[in-house]
Amino acid sequence: MGLVAEYEMHCETLPLIDVAREVSGATIEVELQYNHGERAVFLAYVTGASRPKLSKALEASDFVGEYTFIGEAGDTLHYQIVPSKSEEEQLGDVIDDFSAFRSLATTEVIIERIRVQESCWVQTGWFANREAFDELRKFWQENGGLTLRRLTRDREPEPPGEGLSDQQREALRLAYEMGYFEIPSKASLEDIADELGVTSSAVSERLRRAQTHIIETSVAPMWPPLPNQSNTN
Repeated sequence: MGLVAEYEMHCETLPLIDVAREVSGATIEVELQYNHGERAVFLAYVTGASRPKLSKALEASDFVGEYTFIGEAGDTLHYQIVPSKSEEEQLGDVIDDFSAFRSLATTEVIIERIRVQESCWVQTGWFANREAFDELRKFWQENGGLTLRRLTRDREPEPPGEGLSDQQREALRLAYEMGYFEIPSKASLEDIADELGVTSSAVSERLRRAQTHIIETSVAPMWPPLPNQSNTN
């Protein structure tokens, strides 16, 4: 049975940490695409930062070679980022053995989530076995540092609320306190938006993403699976 791990990778030169510092308080999640030549292209999803401030931070970053604004959904900005440096150029001051670093690419793991914070990356990954996780942990403990947040078996749902962004958590808390979820509802999206100082569409997106995440991490992973409703009357 595999493992699900959430952990902090502490390394001052990890990509986009400098950007996270410039837009302190924003949530930055990234995906890596390795089908664009030798260097991975970063897809960044940034919530809680204005476009002008984020653009300024990207332009000031030594890591960012080119960036393209793809679009936005609610208050989440979508960017494609092409690095100006190779992995070795970016991390060379911290990592001595790049052969060991590259061998991590063959580790039996699927990285599900990467969140860039001001001093670390927070990753969630699915590991085929304990040995695969130990290989990654040993490497990062020797090259910067690793702090384990959570380690569970792969059919155990993560606690509800884990993995929510600060903005999603705040919107959920405020919606609950204002009576948005009561029947009949005592507050509207506009009421919550006024309290948060954002648009109602932004509140709607935050609540929808938060509720989807909680369902996925509490109800959807139930084992054994629920009966097929089409076969029950």
